[in-house]
Amino acid sequence: MNDSSAKNYSAFDLELTHQAVNFRLFARLLGWLRPYYLTLFTSITLVITAAATMVLMPVITGRVIIDTILLPNPDSNNLPDYGLIAATNWVQGWLDVEALIAAGIIYIILVLAQAFLMFAHQLTLASCALKALRDLRLDLFASLERKPASFYDNVAVGRVMTRVTNDVENLFALLTGFGMLAGEFVPFFLALFLMLHISAELTGIVLIVLPIAAFATYLFRRAMSRIFRLIRDSVSALNQYMQEDLSGIDIVQLSGREEMNIEQYRELNQENRKQEYRAIDFETVYDNFNNSLASLAIAGIIWYGGGAVLQNEITLGAMVLFTQLVNMMITPIVALGQQFNTLFRSMASGERIFQALDWEEQLHEPENPIQLPERISGEVEFKNLTFSYSNDEPVLKDVSFKIAPGEKLAVVGPTGSGKSTIIRLLVRFYDFDNDMIFLDSHDVNQIHSKDLRNRVGVVLQDFHIFSGTIRENITLNNPDISNERAEWAARVVNADQFIRKLPDGYDSELGERGRSLSQGQRQLLAFARVLAADPEILILDEATASIDTPTELIIQDALHKLTEGRTSIIIAHRLQTIRECDRILVIHHGLVREIGTHKELIEKQGIYYTLHELQFQDGSVAEELIGKLPEEEEVPVTWSEDEQAEVDREKYEEPIDAPNPIGPR
Repeated sequence: MNDSSAKNYSAFDLELTHQAVNFRLFARLLGWLRPYYLTLFTSITLVITAAATMVLMPVITGRVIIDTILLPNPDSNNLPDYGLIAATNWVQGWLDVEALIAAGIIYIILVLAQAFLMFAHQLTLASCALKALRDLRLDLFASLERKPASFYDNVAVGRVMTRVTNDVENLFALLTGFGMLAGEFVPFFLALFLMLHISAELTGIVLIVLPIAAFATYLFRRAMSRIFRLIRDSVSALNQYMQEDLSGIDIVQLSGREEMNIEQYRELNQENRKQEYRAIDFETVYDNFNNSLASLAIAGIIWYGGGAVLQNEITLGAMVLFTQLVNMMITPIVALGQQFNTLFRSMASGERIFQALDWEEQLHEPENPIQLPERISGEVEFKNLTFSYSNDEPVLKDVSFKIAPGEKLAVVGPTGSGKSTIIRLLVRFYDFDNDMIFLDSHDVNQIHSKDLRNRVGVVLQDFHIFSGTIRENITLNNPDISNERAEWAARVVNADQFIRKLPDGYDSELGERGRSLSQGQRQLLAFARVLAADPEILILDEATASIDTPTELIIQDALHKLTEGRTSIIIAHRLQTIRECDRILVIHHGLVREIGTHKELIEKQGIYYTLHELQFQDGSVAEELIGKLPEEEEVPVTWSEDEQAEVDREKYEEPIDAPNPIGPR
């Protein structure tokens, strides 16, 4: 059975905590920053220094310029100036300028220093975040590359792509945003310390506003959490729909579904727009509310502080300094609320990314895999194999058959009978129980999947072309396959002729899925790829199903050369391809119903005979023949070891030892 049958794939999108602040997730994200801690520490040091210079600038205007130069007040001597008065006096004497000019020079130096430090902080922080997310994206891609076929059978590719693209990009805003928050809260605490030192009463006015701003932030967070979750879901749905639509654009255009698909996409897009508008509305209200709080705090300081100035309780410079420090107190609260927008988006993205990384679905590999010899004979045996993709009805039921080394076995049967499943299990795309499939008498579950797939070459009907050159699509960048070997393989399977006619020959660039090539050319390229890899076992999954008759003659010749000396399993509907096989296995409703030569099965007049006749009958006769196909399950054909050995002796009295013109792998 397939281990993935018990998995709830709907959880891949739905089972997320959607916490606004998930400290475990954030701490895990910091793990990708570990190699760049030095850069991160440098960035933090720069932003703290920049924050300190930011606090010193209002001290220049309030304490130095107003209380010391313009309106000297002896009562202000007990207020902190952080050495700026002494620095002003030093610059005044050094440059021989007026005190006001000296203070202005120091102020300009602080402004330039703060700008430079923030610039350096942003550069180092962005560099650190980009490198960490580069590593995370690579790890995520590697994790997805290793997911088994069962995962992609159940999870939409568009939703997976969203995690690698949009979600990783959102984390960049999270990392840089937290770095910027550090730059906001350092002056917050410095300003609070300075304000308490100047006037506890005025500080109390500001502290009344802070809880209100904090409560507003709390309400804002709760309101926005669900909105941003809906935004992420709507973006994911958009990506999924677009991926599905563009992947099948030929069918869309042939069936005239353009307007219908555009309308469906418009509805999905409208839902995304609706949620984005809701987010903008909440953000606008929140920003204006906090800005109003800051203005109210300043009004309170001017009202209360003005009276204190008139009564000589505080200096004018101290009150002006207070009004400037209020912004440093309120701004971090506002920035925190704004950062929650990024936080909501990014935490949801982070959850989705780590969900993909932690998705425990891997093909089981043996702890001590069998080491196969350099060349194997290619004997394949299925023994009482039962398999289902899920907990539903098994696709294959008690399937047993054996293929001798070098034998060509055709597998036929109606659509959905389980033909392709046999192939997918042989190359271990799915997990199944032990002692069911054997290669040279070795349980394939005890062979590492990579070693197994090196020995089995598969040519599918939908042959995949990668972006790159013809040569790269034959070699797949395998260093063991030389250019000479790739070109030799192309010549053998008759692909060299059309390749030479291309503008750059073997170096011609192919676009996505090789759309510039015909179906027959892609098929010949598939044969060249398999022959260059030189596997001992060959699988052809309806490889000639979509080929015209003239091209089929070329491909049939290539097939003869390709299957020579190799154990071959051929799934085909074309009679010519089936007839040339040594034996034919008929599978129906997941059961092996018949097995034998073409002549034997025709004489038996069973399922194979019916399928054979269907290719040459008119509609009425075909309908009658279809009705003869068995609906109820029959007892599967089983072969005793003695019977199988007798068949093997009759067909292969001498061992097959076909020469390998390209040498060992």
